[in-house]
Amino acid sequence: MGTARTEDEATGSDIEWHTQAEAAVFDATRSAPAGLTNAEARARLDEHGFNELAFTAATPWWRVLARQFASPIIGILAVAALITLLQRHWVDAIAILLVLAINAALGFTQERKAEKDVRALQSMTTSNCRVLRDGHETVIDTKEVVPGDVVLLESGERVPADLRIVVANALQIDESMLTGESYTVAKNSGVAPADTPRQDAANLAYAGTFVSSGRGRGIAIETGTRTTLGRINELVQRPSTVTPLQELTHTLERRIGLIVLAGVVFVFIAGLVLGNDLSTMFRTAVGLAVATIPESLPIVLTVAMSFGVSRMARRNAIIRTLPSVETLGSTNVIGSDKTGTLTQNRLTVERVWTVAGEVDLTAPGAHTGNPGALATEVLRVGALTNEATPSSDTDGEYTGDAVDAAMARIAVLCAAVTEQERSNPPVAHQPYEPELRCSQTVHLDAEGRRILYVKGSPETVLDASIAMATPGGSAPIDRELVHAANEQLGREGLRVIATGSRVLGADEQVATLDAPSGLTFVGLEGLTDPPREGVADSIEACRRAGLKVMMITGDHPVTAMAIAQRLGMDTRKAALTGVEMGTLDDDLLTARLRQTSVAARVSPQDKLRIVECLMRDGNVVAVTGDGVNDAPALKAASIGVAMGRSGTDVAREASDVVLTDDNFVTIVSAVKEGRVTFSAIRKATYFLLSTGAAALVAVALSVFAGTPLLFLPVQLLWVNVVTNGVQDIALAYEPGEGDELNRPPRDPREGLLSRTLWFRAGITGLWMALWVLLAFIVALRLDYDLDRARSLALTMFVMFNFFQVFSSRAEYKSVFQLKLLNNKPLFFTSLGALAVHWGAMTWPVSAGILGVTALGPLEWLVCIAAGSTVLVIVEAEKAVRRFAHRRDTAPPPLTGQPSVH
Repeated sequence: MGTARTEDEATGSDIEWHTQAEAAVFDATRSAPAGLTNAEARARLDEHGFNELAFTAATPWWRVLARQFASPIIGILAVAALITLLQRHWVDAIAILLVLAINAALGFTQERKAEKDVRALQSMTTSNCRVLRDGHETVIDTKEVVPGDVVLLESGERVPADLRIVVANALQIDESMLTGESYTVAKNSGVAPADTPRQDAANLAYAGTFVSSGRGRGIAIETGTRTTLGRINELVQRPSTVTPLQELTHTLERRIGLIVLAGVVFVFIAGLVLGNDLSTMFRTAVGLAVATIPESLPIVLTVAMSFGVSRMARRNAIIRTLPSVETLGSTNVIGSDKTGTLTQNRLTVERVWTVAGEVDLTAPGAHTGNPGALATEVLRVGALTNEATPSSDTDGEYTGDAVDAAMARIAVLCAAVTEQERSNPPVAHQPYEPELRCSQTVHLDAEGRRILYVKGSPETVLDASIAMATPGGSAPIDRELVHAANEQLGREGLRVIATGSRVLGADEQVATLDAPSGLTFVGLEGLTDPPREGVADSIEACRRAGLKVMMITGDHPVTAMAIAQRLGMDTRKAALTGVEMGTLDDDLLTARLRQTSVAARVSPQDKLRIVECLMRDGNVVAVTGDGVNDAPALKAASIGVAMGRSGTDVAREASDVVLTDDNFVTIVSAVKEGRVTFSAIRKATYFLLSTGAAALVAVALSVFAGTPLLFLPVQLLWVNVVTNGVQDIALAYEPGEGDELNRPPRDPREGLLSRTLWFRAGITGLWMALWVLLAFIVALRLDYDLDRARSLALTMFVMFNFFQVFSSRAEYKSVFQLKLLNNKPLFFTSLGALAVHWGAMTWPVSAGILGVTALGPLEWLVCIAAGSTVLVIVEAEKAVRRFAHRRDTAPPPLTGQPSVH
């Protein structure tokens, strides 16, 4: 952005532009109806800067790369690599450095790719606009618009800056990106009353909004960051929140660091006290540290989240940062915008009311059947008093004013009128006039008569009517009946448009159409922005998964509650409104949010406050939306989900996830994938910690048992990286267990591992440690040489890892309920790891480096048999838990019934 402006300048936001007369606005902006001169425009551009928003610059590649080494575990590994290099243990050092390089490469590649995808979506900004310069119409780059420019507007163009309208010819502007409402707003050039709120002023147009119909002219009063769009964007420029997974991994890394430090120091001192020499204990301490640190955990996290990113991309969700994958899985509240997210952002005629009754056009077969003569006439009038034109891109769609497009579409679909009839030039036509609150047109019927068709607000058409259409012909008008029907449709959240008509006399002039009169009231059309297909099912799936879905919209409470009811949301409590929020402190607002599922007529600041209160209440909040009005909340939420197709640049910039299909349904799939991803991370972490604990306990006990060093550091590194490290990475590809959306969200207070998995890791770690140490001691007692005894203990430990990784595939189910090849990478890498281990023991070169010797078939069988026992223990523990769960959840016996023996 260019040079900042101060508040006391002529174009400051302290001026209530909508209450100023046209001449006063020109004076305040030092402009004129003929526009600025080119010289003055250049001077103002230097003074005010370019008319563009300040988006966050792309993260430099070196910073993305440096971020990959910020983990404490990575730091521990880096120190370990340095020590091994100083000791000239080249194999150990190279292996650790390789782990660091692979982890950094994976994270760097994925983050750069995700950021590139989102940058490619920033294409909504208008490139050119028309202004008056030196009294002539000139096309300029939008970023060159300056305060005081006279901007020309026409249907299909985007407003380049905040404007005070000075000329309006049937000007209708779509402000849904700011307000969340799908209806267009009629604009005029009049002076608004002094008490009119700025957001309700009909003589202001806002940067980024869309001219849906008509023409106009306006003075640029704010540009760049001082526009309404720019001020909302500034709310977005705040630090990102820490994700739940980041908090959990940081906590786990600190715990691992403390455990490693305490264990190493204790064993080192105890070994010296027991008479071991300094060199042996130093080597033991290094081996203990290598054994305990889960070297592959950073890779597992990166691989699991990267794989989750790929799965979500196939489901039309682009993940900007890796931790966002898991955050979706931890979400327990989804705050969604209504327009364009839960709904189609496409007005549709759903009801037609006439004296003969109400026709529901959403009913099956309604578009192919005959809705009745009166309903057909209602549709016909709405389609002929109309400026919508057929879309050149999509069959059956129309462009133009949203109301006109909806009425034309339904009338043609129901065969109330043909496109040929609509395309016939009218005898006379008057577009919608805000002052008259109606549009009218004159067409010739089949008999050559001139028919006046009118559509507009029910009050306007009703006041202009002297009769009403009935199945038997015209009859005296029943105003109370029409009012009651209008109110009923309004209570259902529908926008109501009335239609009327009359035959013109032969002597009536139609060169100019005055306010209509003498009409026959035909009927009412009820329009709404209907829910997206599949959204109701998705909300029900959210309910089963323990997620609360909230609608947070700028739309009217009645409309919002009607849509919420259709979507199956909880509507027992009234909608929370922005006005009500102003009377509540944060504690009362938090309590109110626990009761309601709908917040309506809220501003961007209100949305931000709602999200912050929900998060302070201990919720993990995902916010979805596509408009600029959603951006502050998207940024502040635990995870922001923006729409990629219809979403604004500001919303996408504020988000963590971008949905390329703009469909709320995708968010539910993404939540499921997030839970699958976290589950895979949890299972892999459990496997790493249980085997790491086994190595820690086994090496520590061997010191107190007075045996030679159980494992050499290179042997522990071999197990950690080549055997169980490879399997652990493959475990990150584990698919879901199938019931992810039938379980409640993870408790935010729960760590990376549940209590169940901590217990399971403890008992299996101890079991494996005792078996390995026992095998080592027995081998020494049987006069095995030291290398062969270590080889037996090492191979037994490898077999324990092999069976433990398969038991880790399911946290709840029996592993025997899972298909063996559901995770092919795990199956083949596990077999491959055994083959590699056997080959390393057999090949003299590798055997010499590792300090191992080949084992015989009987020794391998002993190792396999011992290793399989860990699978038996885990399956037994799962069975006990399942039995206890069934017993606790079994229904109580019926009282008063005879027992059956």
